[in-house]
Amino acid sequence: MYPAELVKPMRDDLASAGFEELYTAEAVENAIKKDGTTLVVVNSVCGCAAANARPAAKMSLQNAKTPDHTVTVFAGVDTDAVNAARNLMVPFPPSSPSMALFKDGELVHMIERHHIEGRPAEMIAENLVQAYNEFC
Repeated sequence: MYPAELVKPMRDDLASAGFEELYTAEAVENAIKKDGTTLVVVNSVCGCAAANARPAAKMSLQNAKTPDHTVTVFAGVDTDAVNAARNLMVPFPPSSPSMALFKDGELVHMIERHHIEGRPAEMIAENLVQAYNEFC
């Protein structure tokens, strides 16, 4: 577990962009089964989360079509919430950071860590925008 003071700025980065922070398995399950589309960002302390994932998630929301709900869980901190989110992302293996788009509770698009590492935030955001245009 990471200290709260270490992860606070990383949490705030997405929360300030309107992402709802989820801390429990129940909150994750309730968020994902809502009608419409939900983007789930599995946040983390790694450099690719700071340089690529979080900026991409925020950039993607500048599109005309966006998810109805945006939520985030923090790997290494919110263990129950992260495990619940990852269980709903099967068959994809656990990775952080990662992003998943759900529509009416069903997983419709996934971006794993290996799609984030070494790619510019703009490219990742465009990947999300394409998913929004298809599913939102």
